[in-house]
Amino acid sequence: MHPFRAAVEAGDMDSVAALLAENVVFTSPVVFKPYAGKAITAAILNAVSEVFEDFTYIREIADPDGRDHALVFTATVNGRQLTGCDFLHFDEDGRIDDFMVMVRPLSGANALAEAMGAKFAEIAREAAGTE
Repeated sequence: MHPFRAAVEAGDMDSVAALLAENVVFTSPVVFKPYAGKAITAAILNAVSEVFEDFTYIREIADPDGRDHALVFTATVNGRQLTGCDFLHFDEDGRIDDFMVMVRPLSGANALAEAMGAKFAEIAREAAGTE
């Protein structure tokens, strides 16, 4: 099991953040423009950990050279079930420098967009270090 998956499953968001590169780029399943930087990515992941209910990784797919991982998950958001995948790329130091999430079905993606939108001001404050 990859350390990122272990940290997420343990709810250890400090360890999750420690695995992010300073220059990580996070691509959301519900926002067009990617987010750049460790602070905003960690804040988004903290909020997601609060929004997702019944979150479970169901499959881990690893590139043989160890630089790419895909972690398939299921979760519920506001009563809507979804399936998603975290696509992770790791830099030379083993930190996540590219993090893309995809989810389906559309009803689950819409529920996620709504729930995360409601938390955006909190996410921005946390990323700015004012919370």
